This record gives sequence, structure tokens and C-alpha cells, in this order.
Amino acid sequence: MTKRKKDSKLKEFVDSLGPGIVTGAADDDPSGIATYTQAGSQFGYAPLSIILLIYPFMTAVQEACARIGAVTGKGLAAVIKANYNKYVLYSMVLLVVVANTINIGANIGAMAEAAALVVPINFVILTFSFTALILTLEVFTSYKVYSRILKWLVLSLFAYPLTVFLIDQPWLKILKFSLLPNFEFSFNFFFIVTAILGTTISPYMFFWEASQEVEEEKAKHLIKAGKPKITKKFIQKLRIDNALGMFFSNFAAWCIIVLGATVLHHNGITDVANAADAAKALEPLVQTFPYAGFLSKFIFAVGIIGLGLLGVPILSASAAYAISEAFNMKEGLNLKFKKAHGFYGVITIATLIGLCINFIGIDPIKALIFTAVFNGIAAVPLLFMIALISGNKKIMGKYRSGKISQTLVWSTFAVMTVSALIMFYTLIINI
Repeated sequence: MTKRKKDSKLKEFVDSLGPGIVTGAADDDPSGIATYTQAGSQFGYAPLSIILLIYPFMTAVQEACARIGAVTGKGLAAVIKANYNKYVLYSMVLLVVVANTINIGANIGAMAEAAALVVPINFVILTFSFTALILTLEVFTSYKVYSRILKWLVLSLFAYPLTVFLIDQPWLKILKFSLLPNFEFSFNFFFIVTAILGTTISPYMFFWEASQEVEEEKAKHLIKAGKPKITKKFIQKLRIDNALGMFFSNFAAWCIIVLGATVLHHNGITDVANAADAAKALEPLVQTFPYAGFLSKFIFAVGIIGLGLLGVPILSASAAYAISEAFNMKEGLNLKFKKAHGFYGVITIATLIGLCINFIGIDPIKALIFTAVFNGIAAVPLLFMIALISGNKKIMGKYRSGKISQTLVWSTFAVMTVSALIMFYTLIINI
């Protein structure tokens, strides 16, 4: 194969990566980092098997969401609106909007607290500054440029895998805990299990990926007369993009838990109380350098800020897609502000409400973990709807879910339901 053909193939492959890769990276947002770090810090290597178990479930759910968007040419809320009654629609939209708004607030607060580790600027000023930056990029940057920015921000996650493989690890022990489930029947353990499930299989991801597949189709002019013109090859690329994005996301999550266990738990830190505690997980990366403590905080801050800049716009946009589709407003990041006032209005309002959440006295790092738990509960009814829609021949035609996909999506619904119920049960019996 000539160099030109190789370059062409590589370019084609890179261009095919989009919503799945971005969604996977956004899944490891500040809420994810805080939750995975706390899991490793509190329970050592025990939560690692959850990450391995989650991968097929997460991949199946996100592939189903992406396929729903690609096949129908509509976002998830629009599909629910067209095929189910308004009470189902409004319930689903309310769940994702509330979950996303809380998540936005926690992420902005975490970005500010992380930045405060390395720059002597007031927390309030930092929260307002990040909010203004996010809104400016999301509202006034073209979709083509903005999607490129999102892809580059994915690189923020590499600090964790790099650190894992630079330090000595008890690899046999890690392998054992990764492959063999190690659960304890307690509220604290199932609280963190629900948080891991909620930050990994999150409501906003369902709406975002479905809508982004539609955005991609619009950008490539694949929608004719309101209907997408897709092929089996298109669906195949969608699945590859999705599988790679979810693998990357889960691998990063696995690395963060390993670091939380090796660096924090084994040194007596079993509770991540603030950003400074979370940053200690990266100290081994720079331990041979002068000012190692500051450098680890700097790398942590860059990661949290980069992933926050990636995650917050996705949270607000997925809420905006849901509301716009439910109430027939023009929507899409491919539209300019003057053509989609309602869509960008929802983005702005959700982000500003999220900003305000930071001034009710909740610690940003703790808020991230509680947000993950809320997502784990809110995802349950949404997963029920995704399973119904993706397997519906009337809606999906020849691209409806096969037996494996349906089994995995319904299993995800069952697992997340049981996890939440056990968490509440263990809470009640301990009161």
C-alpha cells in the first residue's frame, strides 16, 4: 500500500471517529474522576471488577442510543414524543434536565476548586470565569470548530494511564480484583457502586449521543426529505466509534481507580475530602521532579479543567436537545444563535443555574459523587425507554436491536435497578 493510500485510510478512520469518542471522553468528566478516585481510595482494588462488567453494558446502551439517532434522524426526546404519550416524554425530559443541571453545577465547582490549587484566585471569580468561557465557546463557536475542540480535549485523560504504568504496581493482585467480583454488602459500598454506574452510564450520554449522530448526518448532508440515508457501512462505523469511545472511557476509569487504591488507600487516605486529596493520586508521575506536590496539582487541575470544558457543554446541550425536541424548538449546535434562540437559551439557563448551585454550601468534590449517585438512579427509567425503542421494528426498521444488543440493554436496566434498590435497602436497615 502506498504512503498516500495509507494516509487516506488513516484520515478516513480518524474522520469516522466522532460522537462515540467524544461521549466516551466526556463520561470521564470531573464527576467521573472524583467518583473513581473515591472508589479506589475507600475500597482499594475491590471496585475494579465493576469496570470490567460495565463495559459491555455501557457499549450496548450507547450503541443503541447512537443507532436510534442515526436511523430516525431525530434525538431521543423527539423519538419518544413521536411514539409515546406526553407524560412519558415530560417525565424523561425532566429527569435528564434535573440530572444535568446538578451535574453542571458540580463540574463548574470542581473546575474552580482544581484551578485554585495552582492559581491564587478567589473561588467565586473562577466559577464565573469558567461559566463565561464555556458559554462563549458553546454558543458562539461553529459546530465544526467546536467538535474539533472537543476531540482535542480528550487528551486531558492521558495523565492517569501514564501514571499507572510509571509506578510499581501489584499487577497480579490488580488482575485478580479486575477479573473476580469482590463485593461487600454495605451501604457505603453500594453507594459507590451506584455512583460508578451513574457516572459511567449517565442520562446525559443517552440524549447527547443520539443527537450528535443527527448533527453528524446533517453536517455530511445525509438527511434527505427529513429521513437519513444510511448504509450498513455507516452503522458499522458508528459501532466502531462507539466501542472505541467506551473502551477508552472505561480504561481511563480503571486507571483512576488503580491510582486511588495504590497511591491513596495504601497510604491511609480513605476519603477524598477535597481537590488536593484527589490530586495526590498523580504525585508519583512527578515524584522525581522539584516541586512534585505543585506539579501533581497542576496536572490534576489541567485534567479537571479540560474535562470540565468538555463535559459541561455536553451536559447543557443534551438538556437543550431534550427540551427543544419536546417543545418543537429549532435545535442543533450546527445552527447559529439567531436561528435557535430557544436551544441556546436552555443551554445558558441550565449553565447559570448550575453555577448558582455552587453557592449553597456544598463541597464541590462531595457534590460530584452525590451527582453520580443521582445519575445512577435517574438512568433507570431512561434505560427502560431505550430498550423499548431500540428493539421496536416500527421505529427502527431493519436496524432494530438484535438479541445480543437487547439482552445487554435490558441487563443494564436490571443491574442499575438492583444496585439502587440494594443501596436504599442497606441505608434503611442501618438507620
